[in-house]
Amino acid sequence: MKLYQVRKGQFVYYNNLLHRVYGVKPMYKQSVHLMKLRDLTQHLTTAAQVERYKPRELDSFIFNHKAYTLRNDRKAEVGDYILIHNPMPDSLDTYSLNEIDVVETVDKQGVITSNSHGIKHNEYLLMVPGRSNGNHPIDYQHIENVEADNLQTIDFNNLSKANDEMLPTIGDVYKKKDNDVLFEAMVVAIRGETVFLGGGLELSQKELTGSEKWEYLYNFYDK
Repeated sequence: MKLYQVRKGQFVYYNNLLHRVYGVKPMYKQSVHLMKLRDLTQHLTTAAQVERYKPRELDSFIFNHKAYTLRNDRKAEVGDYILIHNPMPDSLDTYSLNEIDVVETVDKQGVITSNSHGIKHNEYLLMVPGRSNGNHPIDYQHIENVEADNLQTIDFNNLSKANDEMLPTIGDVYKKKDNDVLFEAMVVAIRGETVFLGGGLELSQKELTGSEKWEYLYNFYDK
């Protein structure tokens, strides 16, 4: 894939794994900046090393340690994840191709996301948790080249135990309601089972992901 064909937001395969392009900087030797969808780690490469993939309905993949299937048979509801696969932003909008965002409000025309994006219903695919019947796994470009030990981490019909809950990663932003006061904090470090949030907060992974007090919003680096 030549550089001029690579643009922000495209899904691509790199090292046989699904990534999203979050930036293209032609002035650098490694000009293509990628985010691996399964764990949101960042990678630098060249246009020649990636292969584009266009997501479609019933594709399934792991995003931030949890499996989802893309669906287009119902509208999003509050709290759902959406993939903006058909962006048609107005002049003042800032969202781009294949952004993944969380729905905060819904009306007849579309949704408002946690990043304050107004998205029309025909601009997104719904990300339904789990692997739906008839899904098409797209985690790997060539699954026949994947070692058996790695394949055991993905159950293509059901969520694995490791995916039962979303594990926090650096850059995750969480919202907490405490005594009717809402505040947000970002994960700045992780040490073992301890998660460090901005403002000096320390929590266990279980406290952060297993409590109704905390709600995941988005990852700061997924822009």
